[in-house]
Amino acid sequence: MGLVLNLILQTIVWFGLMGAILFGAAGTIDYAGGWLYLGEMFAISVILGLYWTRVDPGLLRERLKPPVQKDQPLADKLILIPLLILLFGGMGFMASDAARWRWSTMPPSVQWAGSVLLLAVILFMSWTMRTNSFAAPVVKIQKERGQTVVTTGPYAIVRHPLYFGALFYVAATSLVLGSWWGLATVPLVAFGFAIRTRVEEKALGEGLQGYGDYARRVRWRLIPFVW
Repeated sequence: MGLVLNLILQTIVWFGLMGAILFGAAGTIDYAGGWLYLGEMFAISVILGLYWTRVDPGLLRERLKPPVQKDQPLADKLILIPLLILLFGGMGFMASDAARWRWSTMPPSVQWAGSVLLLAVILFMSWTMRTNSFAAPVVKIQKERGQTVVTTGPYAIVRHPLYFGALFYVAATSLVLGSWWGLATVPLVAFGFAIRTRVEEKALGEGLQGYGDYARRVRWRLIPFVW
């Protein structure tokens, strides 16, 4: 029951914050893209939250922990906080672009296509987490859960599939919110993830048996066939 209550409370806080950023930046609540995005994300989060409580409560428990933790390397804290600021700030920029400044003019059909892409991306990221129950939001070795190297599913192609999916998540968010200029945040987020992969792989290589062999076998870090 504690896990479910935590999920409910964090969902309320998370979407309250998200709504404040979107409509505060837009300067109005008459913002169809903001409601489309908020509604879709809320529905997906509720469904997946209930799914994870049944299928993998250990993963959900890790995902609900704060972004700054005791066992987390200092380097990860230093890169994760700016990344979160970039993601939230980027969302505010997209809303301002589409609804306040109106720099972008996007057909509703493109926004709906973005919502389809958003769903597809979240399903991909959910598949990744279903494959890897140790996919915590922070860099750390989960010794208490018996963490092992995962080499199947998307991990057989790219070493950091969640980050790969997150790039498309940012792009889809920009489309749903109606901001062409928001797509410019994608390379910035990619740069942040590229830095974080170095921190994460150093920690995994030092603390997780077999990770070095896996990293040598799976060549691509972030984007398949590119890097």
